[in-house]
Amino acid sequence: MSIRIAVLKFPGSNCDLDVLHVLRNVMNLEAHLVWHKEFKSNSWDAVILPGGFSYGDYLRAGIIAAHSPAMKHVKEMARDEKPILGICNGFQILIEAGLLPGALLPNKNLTFICKWVNIRVETNRTVFTKILEKGTILKMPIAHKEGRYYIDEKGLKELEENNQVVFRYSNEKGEIVEIANPNGSLSNIAGISNLEGNVVGLMPHPERASERILSPYSVDDGKLLFLSMIEALKRDRL
Repeated sequence: MSIRIAVLKFPGSNCDLDVLHVLRNVMNLEAHLVWHKEFKSNSWDAVILPGGFSYGDYLRAGIIAAHSPAMKHVKEMARDEKPILGICNGFQILIEAGLLPGALLPNKNLTFICKWVNIRVETNRTVFTKILEKGTILKMPIAHKEGRYYIDEKGLKELEENNQVVFRYSNEKGEIVEIANPNGSLSNIAGISNLEGNVVGLMPHPERASERILSPYSVDDGKLLFLSMIEALKRDRL
């Protein structure tokens, strides 16, 4: 039986076809683009919420999509501990839907940022980092205006204690320094997970870093997140 991955499409999604291309043509998976109103949880092994500007980012980034009927099914998959990845706007949607804690605020400089960054893997307990060693440095691009992660002091302490911080912005040496933080995120946080480790959200775009030909650094680091998901799904079927 093949692994079936859904890529959710909301009005305003614009990275959906990029993700679909990587899953189909780079990772050789059975992946389908699914309109949010037609999404049902029982047909899929995993789901990816791609980047973009769902509903034009009206009111607040991700908030309208978070109330789509599709999210009821995404929450069912989360309870079943199936892999769920939210990329950029998808991360915003997961937070607004209550599947991940905290908030994503406007960037510290209040402008849209599009650049390549380094992120350090903080844990390999998640579905999307299981094959990676803690401390691994990955290169990926970011493209967002509301990506500054924030959570209150108590929440940050819980994230740290529960090993839910998945990625931090770092320099090339893996040092967590202010100059490496592109948007002012609290504690340089670039991505987090739920307590179980099957739901992950991050601001960088792994799908844009999954083919060396598209990278100015000739890297395909983003592909490692999808490889990790595949390995986790295969192990679950043994």
